[in-house]
Amino acid sequence: MLEQLAIMARPVLDLPLIRQTRRNHGLEHATIHVLSAKTKNLRMAGRSTDSGFYLFGDAPTDQIEASAREALRRMQGGEHSLAIHPNCGTNLVTAGVLTSVAAMVGLGGSNRRDSFERLPVVMLLMMVAVLFAQPLGMSLQKHFTTDGDPADLEILNITRSTMTLPLSDGPMTVHTVATRSS
Repeated sequence: MLEQLAIMARPVLDLPLIRQTRRNHGLEHATIHVLSAKTKNLRMAGRSTDSGFYLFGDAPTDQIEASAREALRRMQGGEHSLAIHPNCGTNLVTAGVLTSVAAMVGLGGSNRRDSFERLPVVMLLMMVAVLFAQPLGMSLQKHFTTDGDPADLEILNITRSTMTLPLSDGPMTVHTVATRSS
C-alpha cells in the first residue's frame, strides 16, 4: 500500500529540493552503516538537507570521509538498501504517532476514573503499535524519506566543527558533508 502511495506522490517526491534531500538522507544512513562496521560503539546522529548532511558525534574526519565515499560508491554500485537505517528519526516519529493513536483510541470517551481501569488495555494497544512501528518506519524510509539511488550525487567536501549545547558536558563534534547533483 505504501508503495502505491509513493507512486501517487511521485510528482512531489521528484521535486528537485525533495529528491536531493532524500538522496542525501540515504547517503547519510549509508555513511553511518559503513562507519558502524568499522567503529565499535559508534554513537552518531545525522540530519539531511538538500545540500548535504550533518553527522553529530565524535569520529575522526578521515574515517567519516572514507566511509561517506565508500557508501556513495556502494550505493551507486547498486547497494540501495544502505539507505535504510533502523535508528532513523522516521522510525521514531512512526512509533510516536502509532502509540499516540493507540492511546487516544484506548482512552477515547473515558473519564479520569475509567482511564485508570483501561490502562492495561491501553498499554497492550501501545505495545502492539510499537511492534508495527519498526517495519512501517522502515517502509516509510524506503518509499518516502530516503532515496537509495544517489544517481549522479557527488561529495564536494567534508568539514569538521564543534558546537556547545545547553546543559552539555562539553563540545559536540559536527561533520558537514556537502554534496551536489547535476
